[in-house]
Amino acid sequence: MTNKQIVFTKLNTAELLDVDYQKPSADEIVVKTAFSTISCGTEKANITGDANVSIFSGENEPVVFPRATGYSSSGTVIAKGSNVVSINVGDNVVMSWSMHKSINVISEDNAVKFDEENISMQDAALCHIATFPLAALRKTRLEIGESMVVMGLGVLGLMAVQFAKAAGAVPIIAADPVAERREKALKFGADYALDPFEKDFAQKVKDLTCGGVNAAIEVTGSGAGLNQCLDCMARFGRIALLGCTRDKNFTVDYYRKVHGPGIQIIGAHTNARPKNESYPGYFTQRDDIKAILKLCAMNRISLKDMVDEVYLPENCGEVYNRLINDKNFPVVVQFDWREAEREK
Repeated sequence: MTNKQIVFTKLNTAELLDVDYQKPSADEIVVKTAFSTISCGTEKANITGDANVSIFSGENEPVVFPRATGYSSSGTVIAKGSNVVSINVGDNVVMSWSMHKSINVISEDNAVKFDEENISMQDAALCHIATFPLAALRKTRLEIGESMVVMGLGVLGLMAVQFAKAAGAVPIIAADPVAERREKALKFGADYALDPFEKDFAQKVKDLTCGGVNAAIEVTGSGAGLNQCLDCMARFGRIALLGCTRDKNFTVDYYRKVHGPGIQIIGAHTNARPKNESYPGYFTQRDDIKAILKLCAMNRISLKDMVDEVYLPENCGEVYNRLINDKNFPVVVQFDWREAEREK
């Protein structure tokens, strides 16, 4: 069976290659991919040779190519192993920890089926990555009527804005230096959108929230972003660190900004979640995906409306070259593998 995959073959180089088809084990399914979504931060780090791309990698591990990535996809099941019971051939599924690949072979545990009458394949291809900001929001223990700031408006930040609105945050303040992203945040539910580099940013946030923000989702992964969040907080506020903090050079006045006002700083990496059983504030990956599918089906959020551009996989070289070099690279880009099939 023919299989194509986007591979980072060497530094700053992406190619669409023919790869071996992996037969499924008894606990796996075979999925014909419809759409896969680029995770800009993670994939840029991979293709540019950042050694610090995973919480599981060692600090001094050598950078090795080729590399392959792409972990949020959708598709239709075309075969399954003998032990698979919850999913059947012909089912449409959200795929977690998949790859930019025309045919993905994944475990049954990493697939959640959905009805395409209510959920589009593009929505579904964003569901896995959407579990990241949803988990971060859960960890802040946001209450209806509390204020929230989202610092950084890439794909995760814009999703966080939508979840904050669905969860009843008031007001929602979105922050990003890029005007276009601030406009999108307002479209997706933010009450205010501010440039974090403007003068007296923190004071403006405090004025809008009558003294400070109750909860924050920090998505920049930078020390400056965390410091700005801390400057915006009300007493006993909670900050979820969603952005990957790859740069270890953080300088924070913990005594005055954390210890004194009683601020909670919470690690919100997607792997910091229960595997088998959900409980308040900490849902499993599968349960978060099911929640997101319900929110999309009932029009409480819209993931497909976030998609800026869609490309054929064969254009991956051009797309990733833009990701590396273009500071204005679109927030959400997907590959359409169905269109690739039609082009054959």
